[in-house]
Amino acid sequence: MTLTHPRARREPKEKLAVPPLFSLEGTTIPRHELPEGELPPDVAYQIVHDELMLDGNARLNVATFVSTWMEPQAEKLMAECFDKNMIDKDEYPQTAELESRCVAILSNLWHADTDRPTGCSTTGSSEAAMLGGLALKRRWHKRQAAEGKPTDKPNLVMGINVQVCWEKLANYWDVEMRLVPMEGDRFHLSAEEAVKLCDENTIGVVAILGSTFDGSYEPVAEICAALDGFERETGLDIPVHVDGASGAMIAPFVDPELEWDFRLPRVASINTSGHKYGLVYPGVGWIVWRDADALPEDLIFWVNYLGDNMPTFALNFSRPGAQVVAQYYNFIRLGFDGYRRVQGYARDVATRLSESIGELGPFELLTRGDELPVFAFTLRHDIDNYTVFDVSNAMRERGWQLPAYTFPEHRTDLAALRVVVRRGFTHDLADLLVADLERQLPRLERQPEPVHDAATGTAFAH
Repeated sequence: MTLTHPRARREPKEKLAVPPLFSLEGTTIPRHELPEGELPPDVAYQIVHDELMLDGNARLNVATFVSTWMEPQAEKLMAECFDKNMIDKDEYPQTAELESRCVAILSNLWHADTDRPTGCSTTGSSEAAMLGGLALKRRWHKRQAAEGKPTDKPNLVMGINVQVCWEKLANYWDVEMRLVPMEGDRFHLSAEEAVKLCDENTIGVVAILGSTFDGSYEPVAEICAALDGFERETGLDIPVHVDGASGAMIAPFVDPELEWDFRLPRVASINTSGHKYGLVYPGVGWIVWRDADALPEDLIFWVNYLGDNMPTFALNFSRPGAQVVAQYYNFIRLGFDGYRRVQGYARDVATRLSESIGELGPFELLTRGDELPVFAFTLRHDIDNYTVFDVSNAMRERGWQLPAYTFPEHRTDLAALRVVVRRGFTHDLADLLVADLERQLPRLERQPEPVHDAATGTAFAH
């Protein structure tokens, strides 16, 4: 079975006709098997280029957290590194050095008090999160074994709003997910609910700095304080992993007073996505541990590869080095003040945009974009002739990818729209989005009944 989006399987089955370029009139090639002969490179380029025109405009995609704009100089550096394999540190030692510098920069940014920064780059924050979870499990396993206790039922406590990578961790490595459902207006994990699910088999608690559902921060300091009290009562020392896929590259610059990182002794590890608010094209992520003791040595493989003995802790092997180079470019190009300006501007756009949408009338804000530059909004309860899925479909007519989705247990009754503001999304684009939203409302208000719902609309899955 090929794992593809359902829409990708609706394409024609007949052969693809080559455009009349370079005297190739009447030539056809199969779509789903290798052609027998070659094509000129310009013709092959044109065929692929024309098909990709059907993709959405990435700059109008307010669903994705992933960076869709970088400076030309960064793109040039990436092009110069397309052929570099990140795993081959002996062949590309300076690329490896740049990776080490990035780990040190993040370790310092997140207040790790160590002279041996411990971490690595990954293909994205999902892989980074799973590496953090594996380290939690291994530390718990060693502790349980040393005390002669069972090691067959590890569990991990988190809110139901976690990204799917945590479900993968639980499934692939036999860890029970203890999920705290949403209740009322609480859309993420709380300290009180987290502690209720902890026991001697809990390998850790995952706190999310920036929920993908509504852009809100989970109260990391409160969760750590509650676990401190839990340890005093029970003697159980349960670490916290912060999934900072987005927020770990937002909070240090625009919320410097917020304590969520290694300033809290209970935080063992932090992951982030370089290709989200690290401002790099996909795909690069980062995982950093408090210190070397937080990463069990037996998780690190030493590989004799192309003439050198190299350490590796990853779920894959070969991967491109270009994104790591681009991350280092951003760090030295922007510095702290540059990141503060970029992320601060994104928050300004998000809060102003959310206010404008709230003033349109039909919509109610769930969040304002004042934590992550991300906000969610829904329709007023008295509107029953169109849905958020109708709104999402209407906005596609103007090229906007505005996601609509339902919230998870116990708020499956709540359907919302969400806007992610990223670098490159300006006040001008925000004004255009509001104008297009306002332009669609009269037609939606004339609808006698809803046309799209979660099953038939452009529903978005987290």
